[in-house]
Amino acid sequence: MTMYAMTDTQFQTVYNILSFALASMMATTIFLWMRVGSINEEYKSAVVISGLVTFIAAYHYMRIFNSWDSSYAYALDKVDPELTGQPFNDAYRYMDWLLTVPLLLMELVLVSGVSSKDKSSMCLTLGVASALMIIFGYPGELITVESQLSQRWMYWGMSMVPFMYVVYSLLVTLAAAKDQDPAIQAKLNTACWVTVISWCTYPVVYIIPMMGVHGSHAVVGVQVGYCISDIISKCGVGLMIYQITAMRSKQQ
Repeated sequence: MTMYAMTDTQFQTVYNILSFALASMMATTIFLWMRVGSINEEYKSAVVISGLVTFIAAYHYMRIFNSWDSSYAYALDKVDPELTGQPFNDAYRYMDWLLTVPLLLMELVLVSGVSSKDKSSMCLTLGVASALMIIFGYPGELITVESQLSQRWMYWGMSMVPFMYVVYSLLVTLAAAKDQDPAIQAKLNTACWVTVISWCTYPVVYIIPMMGVHGSHAVVGVQVGYCISDIISKCGVGLMIYQITAMRSKQQ
């Protein structure tokens, strides 16, 4: 991606939010995997997958953090950092999504009220749709130059097609699979809505450069926005998945 000069405040903002996201992913992974033993055998897979999502994300956030840190350097006689010539590799974020988003959808399906025979096919279709969403969106993410933003709109539109299918599946298909326990159903509905709402921030963050925010301001806005969305959709939803599996385990 195109590199821009950053002020000290801009660099530190991205540096700190990346660090916070990394710590959140690591802490959530440890908690989820340590609690697997308290969950009924039937639902352990969902908790393990939730921990796997945050573990993979933690690894990629470590790489993103290191890449950001190596792209800029401070000098004793200047307040703001300078470009080192080392490009910031934001592809780590899309590689993370390509692995974790299908798994995140899978964990929701596994704890839902969908019949056992339909869970496999639903996991497959949602996994393919989410992968296409990410693959379509990545080329546009590399475009931040103002004169080329029309191409970014094109990739945004392409990725929104599978995105809308995933949203429909979460809010309609999963919601239709009612659970006998109202408390569990309420928690499932909340998890689906939190996932959808947090996901809706991604296409909004994606178009920040197309809304009159350019250069370093756009880069900072995109990085901060994606980090916040990732924390909610991975850590927040992962903890909800654990709560649902714990509630189901008590019924056994």
